[in-house]
Amino acid sequence: MTTEPEDDLYDRIVTPYDIRGLFRAEVDPGLAYRVGAAFTELTGADTVAVAHDARQSSPVLADAFAQGVLDQGADVLDAGLGSTDCLYHVSGRLDIPGAMITAGRAPAAYNGIRLCRAGAADLDEGTGLELLRRRLREPRPPLTDRPGSVLPGRAVDDYAAHLRSLVDLSDIRPLKVVVDAGNGMAGLTAPLVLAHPSVELVPLRFELDGTFPFGAPDLADVSALRDAVRESGADVGLAFDGDGDRMLAVDERGAVVPPAAVIALVAGRELARRPGAAVVHDLVTATSAIDAIKEAGGIPVRSRTGPAAIKALMAEQDAAFGGAHCGHYYFRDFWYADTGMLAALHLLAELGDTACELSELAARHDRYASSGPVDVRVPDPLAALQRVVRHFAAQGTALDHLDGVTGELPDGSWFNVRAPGTGPVVRVNVEAGTVAAMGRLRDRVVDVVVSAGR
Repeated sequence: MTTEPEDDLYDRIVTPYDIRGLFRAEVDPGLAYRVGAAFTELTGADTVAVAHDARQSSPVLADAFAQGVLDQGADVLDAGLGSTDCLYHVSGRLDIPGAMITAGRAPAAYNGIRLCRAGAADLDEGTGLELLRRRLREPRPPLTDRPGSVLPGRAVDDYAAHLRSLVDLSDIRPLKVVVDAGNGMAGLTAPLVLAHPSVELVPLRFELDGTFPFGAPDLADVSALRDAVRESGADVGLAFDGDGDRMLAVDERGAVVPPAAVIALVAGRELARRPGAAVVHDLVTATSAIDAIKEAGGIPVRSRTGPAAIKALMAEQDAAFGGAHCGHYYFRDFWYADTGMLAALHLLAELGDTACELSELAARHDRYASSGPVDVRVPDPLAALQRVVRHFAAQGTALDHLDGVTGELPDGSWFNVRAPGTGPVVRVNVEAGTVAAMGRLRDRVVDVVVSAGR
């Protein structure tokens, strides 16, 4: 590991949501051991589930993390190779904390550790990750006189069976489905979850290859999926990120289906089962999804961004479903955790229950123009947010501060500016009734943000 001061290292690799960095230079077996020991001490757990993805460095990090757990006297449930939502399934079903060795959608040179508390509850900044960072800076906890034991617990089969039990595909029409696993964990989980007599599965990059020969598994480029859908005449294409928990869909023409449309479609199905239930959405979710929740008889509940915030609010509201603009989908029936694979099952069920094409279903929920996230580098994110508040407050814009600053204009258009905690950056999201109006508002907000650094 690097010889830089540990305080600087931990500030960099312990993000608001997980631990992540370059393998060997920043994240190595020694760090994984210390995290395992500190996490066990912090949670007071008797048993910790450990799973890992297919990155070349993941098995050695998983072993080191597990040894840290064992040396604190706790048992390790070895969940083996799996997706992040597979780890959530183990944590939720057995009500034990867990660790997933993965760097998610980051390039192959990176690795990390995503932690959850018992019941698949996230451990992030504000729910314990800051305490873990502090523990890592302290002397290593002493070894126990009675180390724990390793318990075998291959989890992927039970995970797949649970997801399949939640969505009925028995009466759907035949569907051809292209799935792009991006050489990540969906190559293992998709055949187990999506296999069905009415589903013709067309695999794309299913080989588990932690070098990611076609590029980082971040869903930024889905051109191969779009081409495969058009060339094969498929009804739908599904892409998953490296650790298999985030999903993006394309329609039969190869056009990306906005996550807001997926939220709307899945929310409608969940609300049909639980009429009048709450549905949580992050505050930058498109208004079309919120409209659909109301039209289906649900109660939309606005949340800060981030998995922990959404999951906690879902539990508080006993929400049936939750969705985020970035393609994460959360389910009451999955311990409020996110699973793109379950969202994919719902999407296939919705498409298979109608004669409509996916493009037609999605178009019903594409009523507004959204900018998507626009990252703007600034010297001081806090100063940029304060500048936005002063500028728009002076013009009488209605503002709230649930997460960053959100402004709503009289015509119903809105913007959000927040600091995502990933360096000297603020993230701008804008929505308006037309593309032209959205572009004008986006440029106006970005100009105000940039002016703070002049």
